[in-house]
Amino acid sequence: MSSMGRPWSPLSVRLAFWEGLDAGLAVAAAARAAGVSRPTAYRWLSDHQKVLPSPLPDFTVPRAGLLSLREREEIGFQLAQGHGVRHIAATLGRSPSTISREVARNRVSDRYSPSLAQEQTWARARRPKPRKLDRLALREQVTTMLTDRFSPEQVAGRLKVEHPENPEMQVSHETIYQALYVQGRGSLRLEVAAALRSGRVRRRPQRPEGPRPQRFQEMVMISDRPAEVEDRAVPGHWEGDLIIGSTASKSAIGTLVERTTGYVMLLHLPEDHTARTVADAMITAMNSLPEQLRRSTTWDQGAEMSRHQEITMATGMPIYFCDPHSPWQRGSNENTNGLLREYFPKSTDLSFHGPGILENVAAELNRRPRKRHGYRTPAEVLAELVSNPVN
Repeated sequence: MSSMGRPWSPLSVRLAFWEGLDAGLAVAAAARAAGVSRPTAYRWLSDHQKVLPSPLPDFTVPRAGLLSLREREEIGFQLAQGHGVRHIAATLGRSPSTISREVARNRVSDRYSPSLAQEQTWARARRPKPRKLDRLALREQVTTMLTDRFSPEQVAGRLKVEHPENPEMQVSHETIYQALYVQGRGSLRLEVAAALRSGRVRRRPQRPEGPRPQRFQEMVMISDRPAEVEDRAVPGHWEGDLIIGSTASKSAIGTLVERTTGYVMLLHLPEDHTARTVADAMITAMNSLPEQLRRSTTWDQGAEMSRHQEITMATGMPIYFCDPHSPWQRGSNENTNGLLREYFPKSTDLSFHGPGILENVAAELNRRPRKRHGYRTPAEVLAELVSNPVN
């Protein structure tokens, strides 16, 4: 008796049943020919459908659309005779691309073995396939990076940088999203609440959002900005803005993003965000940089920039202003402000965050790998530019 209390059937009986099905018999007829009951036959058939291939696969019977063992034997024979792919395809009535893929996929050491090709095909067809993130070492590294607030795309790119010769330690960002969202009870389900910076547990399309800038006089518009700023080829051009705290606190944080590297600097504005306060913070921050990193700043038409000429005189950096209702003209800064809102939520008192906290947040953003830098970090790229200045 089997462990489940069912009578054990000899291998020959099972083979007889499967051979009957392969010959085109109905399940009941194949059961009678093999000498087993219909319930037993249907149980075997159910078990066979749960796992591919069956426990006793007949490699001479092709699955739909796949080459049979006989066809593979013919391919092997024709290759041994020195015939090409098109000749073999014409002989078998198959597409040349089918034969070409078959030979390329299953060739081992420049030799095509029909039996090995058949076994490999069935092995690739087995379902369910193991998930890549079920591998403990890979999963732990992905989870660590997600905990460090890397996006799934940044995780995937950084893994390629850190493990260039080890495909087993690489994974696509879509696989990570699938584990978080689609495979809701899958390998990363326990980490989903803290895994993504957005905090969402469902995917949603991106929709552009932006501030409502104000106008004032004596501005140099973005249309007059040099071409070198637009193509990001020369470092030292920045984009700036404010993230505003609660109305009662009147607090804000100034944000500056270098266009070439994505490097972030944060301005501490605990009391207010008047033009005087912002100008003083801007002058202090910009003058802490090397001269080659002080080329220009692009800002929206907010009233906090009414002392822009004073900032330019003190730092040597011209300030260019965006068109009204055009946040995409400061795309790098807008994206960074969205990331910063995870640390500094809207309608909260931002004066609580001192200079040390701002430095730590900026450092964390500057340690995140970026796709456009080949998954190097902004800090790494900036350090390289400083050591190799562009004139």
